[in-house]
Amino acid sequence: MAVRIRLTRLGRKKQPFYRIVVADSESPRDGKFLDIVGTYDPLQEPAKIDINDRKLQDWLDKGALPSTTVKSLIKKATVAAE
Repeated sequence: MAVRIRLTRLGRKKQPFYRIVVADSESPRDGKFLDIVGTYDPLQEPAKIDINDRKLQDWLDKGALPSTTVKSLIKKATVAAE
């Protein structure tokens, strides 16, 4: 079972809101997930990214792989935090 850190979509039509979740790689985009690691709101100016660093690091240590989009969000969140 490969575990991925990826986005799941919430919100209304034309108003997306995303959760950053840890899920099995074979589960559907908005299907079952193991844990919620953070949120991403692209409609805010600038886009709002909230990530629980401790949870994220725990899952990365366990071998979860982030998607390319989540990798870029993590980079943006760490640059904004500094």
